Amino acid sequence: MCGIVGIFSYNKSAPLVDVSELIKIRDHMEKRGPDGEGVWHSDNRRIGLAHRRLAIIDLSDAGAQPMATPDGAVRIVFNGEIYNYRELRQSLVSKGYRFRSSSDTEVLLTLYQEYGSELVHYLRGMYAFVIWDEKKHGFLLARDPFGIKPLYYADDGKTLRVASQVKALLVSGQTDTSPEPAGHVGFYLWGHVPDPYTLYKGIHALPAGSILWVEEGDTAGRKETRRFFNIAEEITSAGDTKASITREEMHERLRAALLDSMYHHLIADVPIGIFLSAGLDSTTMVAMAKDAGMNDLRTITLGFKEFTETQNDETSLAQQVAQQYGAQHQTQWVQKEDFIQSIGPLLTAMDQPSIDGVNSYFVCKAAKEAGLKVALSGLGGDELFGGYPDFQQIPCMVRALRPFHAVPRLGRGFRYFSAPILKHFTSPKYAGLLEYGSTYGGAYLLRRGLYMPWELPDVLDADLVRQGWRELQTLDRLKQTTAGVLHPHFQVMGLEMVWYMQYQLLRDSDWASMAHSMELRVPLVDIELFRKVTRLIDTGFTLSKREMASTPLVPLPDAVLNRKKTGFSIPVREWLPGLDEGQSGGNGCGLRPWARWIGDQFRND
Repeated sequence: MCGIVGIFSYNKSAPLVDVSELIKIRDHMEKRGPDGEGVWHSDNRRIGLAHRRLAIIDLSDAGAQPMATPDGAVRIVFNGEIYNYRELRQSLVSKGYRFRSSSDTEVLLTLYQEYGSELVHYLRGMYAFVIWDEKKHGFLLARDPFGIKPLYYADDGKTLRVASQVKALLVSGQTDTSPEPAGHVGFYLWGHVPDPYTLYKGIHALPAGSILWVEEGDTAGRKETRRFFNIAEEITSAGDTKASITREEMHERLRAALLDSMYHHLIADVPIGIFLSAGLDSTTMVAMAKDAGMNDLRTITLGFKEFTETQNDETSLAQQVAQQYGAQHQTQWVQKEDFIQSIGPLLTAMDQPSIDGVNSYFVCKAAKEAGLKVALSGLGGDELFGGYPDFQQIPCMVRALRPFHAVPRLGRGFRYFSAPILKHFTSPKYAGLLEYGSTYGGAYLLRRGLYMPWELPDVLDADLVRQGWRELQTLDRLKQTTAGVLHPHFQVMGLEMVWYMQYQLLRDSDWASMAHSMELRVPLVDIELFRKVTRLIDTGFTLSKREMASTPLVPLPDAVLNRKKTGFSIPVREWLPGLDEGQSGGNGCGLRPWARWIGDQFRND
């Protein structure tokens, strides 16, 4: 896990790479890689690469970056882990390649020599990397299918700057930092900034499952962006191999798929811990890690005094799970004073505004203090196995309100007249039921949206809202997320995986873990597991989280299996003064006051 930087002066008239700028961007990400640093630039200073290293696989200097082929024709900086690198290495050795290290970085580099940009189709892991091809005078950017690892770029038409963090690109002083309406509107709409936008016009995220190729040129240079992974297309292709199997066969295949993912995610040359709550996802991770042969189990749980003796208190049940599976367990108690003292560093670490991530920040802090460098999380289980209420409620809403889809004026009229009244008595979202609730995308916006579109002028400048909403094309993009997907379960799965898991949970997990020089792995967000589970669902089975939790050899405690879902939350309202709902009038419900507070910090930054 690392921080990567690249600068490419692809236009012949562009200024040469400033090495001090390259190092400045790199060192802003020191916490992403405290174990080593590297920098390289071409003799003509048209291209520069830099790297901060968090050593997890091959701890020797042989794994240092930027890394080059023996002839120097190809160079790479890489952030992430390739979990199938050993199999790939064996295949490349059989083709005559020789290796100087035992790192997955060198496997990536060699894989590019063999397959070019098509290498992404062979990878299983979380990654963001930049490759410089001297012979083609081209720059290749790539990001993993689910967007577990971030990659941002700034392109002024002459020079391309790339980094693992938005804030790292900002320190260069060479990017357009004027406000991006779509980014600001997107934050208040969702509680996060949806890709590919940021708060700044000059900085964009490379979309998940995409590559960007840029070639040197006399003028603009040739550029090509290509998607190599699309969730909707993967889901629809699941039906191509439909076959009839028994429930016993389904159970065995599911167990094998989960165990296979766990085996791959346990590959490391440093100790690995597991974040343990009292939920099905993390407890299943602990049990499956035991089944995979992980004898030195180390688990960590967060506890909050404000939750003591409530359903949100997970400490005692987590302790019970740890004892059952023989784990060395630690409970880290977090109090209001800890939050207040950490709010400054937390906001500094938060790369883009988000209403989530504080919980991950503190559990990663606890893991770091416990001497761990890598931890596993159960993130992704709800999206893959239908754990959210949305999986039941959205299809019901769409079926009930579908007749109103044919009369859009009625929905808009109801919203126009009811919104000013409803906001004083209940959630303002109810005003949009008839207008949005008849389609999966619209219903999802009602369920997951923070502020509704018609409320945005209450928190942002009206002109900025109009520009941002027009550019976001939210309803069209929601529709595109599940284009061609017919199964209701799969439609909600696609929406949750992109708009919540990818844009918020995974992004927050990255900055929160990197703030403590921790690598966070997510075995339930795995390309092979995803493909196997969607194919099993397509055989006619409903693979719930209960099915997932039934796969370990040693069953989970009944108290875990029968526990009501609560989510991984923190008592931020009790900790931060001024977040009581009364101070926000009719708009103070839920996480809105917290969102407004976070938004203010970024605007004043």
